[in-house]
Amino acid sequence: MKWLIDFFGSGIGKKLLMSLTGLFLIIFLLVHLIGNLQLLKDDSGMAFNLYAKFMKSNPLIKTVSYGLYFFIILHAIVGVMLALYNMSAKGGRYAVANHNKTSWASKNMVWLGSIIFAFILIHMGDFWFKMKSGQLPLATYGDVTVNDLYYRVAEAFQNPIIVIGYVIGMVILGMHLWHGFQSAFQTLGLNHKKYTPMIKAVGKVYSILVTIGFIIIPVYHYMAH
Repeated sequence: MKWLIDFFGSGIGKKLLMSLTGLFLIIFLLVHLIGNLQLLKDDSGMAFNLYAKFMKSNPLIKTVSYGLYFFIILHAIVGVMLALYNMSAKGGRYAVANHNKTSWASKNMVWLGSIIFAFILIHMGDFWFKMKSGQLPLATYGDVTVNDLYYRVAEAFQNPIIVIGYVIGMVILGMHLWHGFQSAFQTLGLNHKKYTPMIKAVGKVYSILVTIGFIIIPVYHYMAH
């Protein structure tokens, strides 16, 4: 067990942990976006509210969600630890090479990640916590009664400050993904002259589409009401 602790305490171990948790969160973001796109349906929130109820009540998904919270916190903590490690190892084996050639996003990953983490906390407090604490009204569809999370989302996105803040948060997320996607695969050793360009291209397309997908939702609700 000690060797495992020692490994993840090293620079390579921290990078590996960042990559694995990052890839998990990349998959989650895509799933989360697909679910949130239900907010664009013109059905007074029925599809989204039923989706939210399913996500809340399904035992498997509830278990995965607890793992998600753990990975978000772990990813953030390890990111800060890795940044501090790199600062202390400046000029050593794990220092960032060719710093002048790296992108702005890669130079500022820890700051971008910190802003995203703060955004997640605010986002969960405004939506998830209010749903869990029973602060939302109820909606009934047939014989099914659910928390009307759609109501809170639509209400929030009538506030231009929230919309602007959400858009800025998603742009920062996209910048974080732009570098993080390819970096995760590279850390795992999947760095080949034949496949690396394809991985980079997929990462850039993913980052752009996910960012646009999340931005469309608040802008649509603000413009439509």
